[in-house]
Amino acid sequence: MHRTLAAAAALSFCAASAAWADDPASAAPDKSGFTLFNPTPDADLRGLCTDRPTKSTSPCTVDAGHWQLESDVYNVTSQTDAGVTTVTQLFTSPTLKLGVTNTIDVEANIVPYERITVHDSTSGVTTSAAGAGDLFLRAKFNLLGDDGGNVGFAIEPYVKIPTAGRVLGNGAVEEGVLTPIQLSLPANWQLVIDPEFDALANAVGAGRHFNTSSLLSFSYPATKEITVSLEVWGDANFDPTGTVKQASFDLGAAWIPAKSPTFQLDGGVNLGLNHATPGLQAYVGVSRRF
Repeated sequence: MHRTLAAAAALSFCAASAAWADDPASAAPDKSGFTLFNPTPDADLRGLCTDRPTKSTSPCTVDAGHWQLESDVYNVTSQTDAGVTTVTQLFTSPTLKLGVTNTIDVEANIVPYERITVHDSTSGVTTSAAGAGDLFLRAKFNLLGDDGGNVGFAIEPYVKIPTAGRVLGNGAVEEGVLTPIQLSLPANWQLVIDPEFDALANAVGAGRHFNTSSLLSFSYPATKEITVSLEVWGDANFDPTGTVKQASFDLGAAWIPAKSPTFQLDGGVNLGLNHATPGLQAYVGVSRRF
């Protein structure tokens, strides 16, 4: 599912939270009393944790009473099939998150401006459409590992509100749920397994059908400021007009400067592994906690 439809993106788990070998272990403070109206003090904030830059979604939430912005700055996707090339460009894709409790946040994502250009090499005809994308509303409920530990787990339901024009969207309300799982591996590696289950509108006629995707996303702190990741992703869309399966191999990197630990700069490329998947997607993005 396109990340602008299911946002964006992001390193595979938590670029800042990957343990560095020289960092001493410490007990997590009791933060259960912090809420939207009793914000987490700066001294007790978790390291910056984002759902960028790869396709994975992390189990971590934003600390209570704090905002976080995660966005593509520019995202371009190219797909060629039977002589027709489709290029999709996103000019920012902001996700705004708000911590409600220590383990729950709410999130909203919309692409304010995107452009789709279609070129038919046979006829030489080029068409395009542009405008705002659909609005995605999410809530993430962390059930395990928000403040440390070797395992993290969350449930994140979402609903898509059809704010995009007909060419850019399908005009339907759609919903789904993600269940991200994070595991600490030996030698400072992190693994995210990210099952997603969606109820999507049929391409033709009324009704809905099942869509599912998942991934294996590995990340590693190459330095104390830079985390790199690699990921294998797959999606199966069981539309009545025909099942479509996609797969990609994704690479990403994120930089959190030591002097600005609430800021992240990232980028990545996604490489399609079959004809149904866009051959190339590339992007750069930023994140900031407030």
